[in-house]
Formats: sequence, structure tokens, C-alpha cells
Amino acid sequence: MTVKQISVFLENKKGRLVQVTNVLSQNNIDISAISIAETTNFGIIRMIVNKPQLAVEVLKKAGFTVNTADVLAVEVPDCPGGLHQVLEILSHLNVSIEYLYSFVRRPSQKALILFKLDNTDRAIKALKEKKVNILSSQEVYEL
Repeated sequence: MTVKQISVFLENKKGRLVQVTNVLSQNNIDISAISIAETTNFGIIRMIVNKPQLAVEVLKKAGFTVNTADVLAVEVPDCPGGLHQVLEILSHLNVSIEYLYSFVRRPSQKALILFKLDNTDRAIKALKEKKVNILSSQEVYEL
């Protein structure tokens, strides 16, 4: 029930992001979601792509430092309180959120929240019990 997220570590230099997207574009890899975090000296690009294994291979071949992580893709209504419902469930479980990012799927009016959690298995069980829609990796890669 988890999705492979690609993390690319970059120096904070002009043009580095376009180099990453060029490698992905050249290999027909589509980015469904992206988040960029930065510090003074480097940045971390976190992405969900349609071909994660190929993305890792081609980015490493191009000289980038790349890691993968399992994240949970949860669908919530795109309305006030949609995210809150999921956060409340996780809060009662005492599950820590390391980070999250999201995107909205139009015209479905649903938001997809990507969670990196400290206990994904416990979260999956509780969210399923509460009838929260968790997307499979295949569903996410096909977006």
C-alpha cells in the first residue's frame, strides 16, 4: 500500500533542478508530485514519478545522489477539514509525520496527501478501519 518516492540531493546552484527534470524528460518519466526543501548548502527534491526504478537508475547514471522512501498516498476530500480528518486519526495513534506534501486531482475534487510516517503499517490499518481511501502504488503512478 505504499508508494516509492524518489529523493534527489542537490547543491544549491542555479540550473540543478532543470538538469534533474531534463534527465527524467529524456527518459519519458512523468512527475506526478514534487516537493523541494532547502538548506543553506543543498536541497532535497522529493518526487512521485510514474517509473520510480528507472528514475533512480537514470538519475544515478547522470551523477545525482538519489534515495528512495516508502510514502503513504491518502485521498481526502478537497474541502475544509478534509486533511484534518486524516490527521486526527494519525494523532490518536501517536504516529509521527516526518513530512507530507500534496496535490489536488481535478476534476475529481480530491486531494492526494503523501505522508512519510514513523509507523506506516499502524497508520494503514487505522485509516482502512476508518474507510479512508489509500491509493496503491499503481494508482498513483498512473495519475
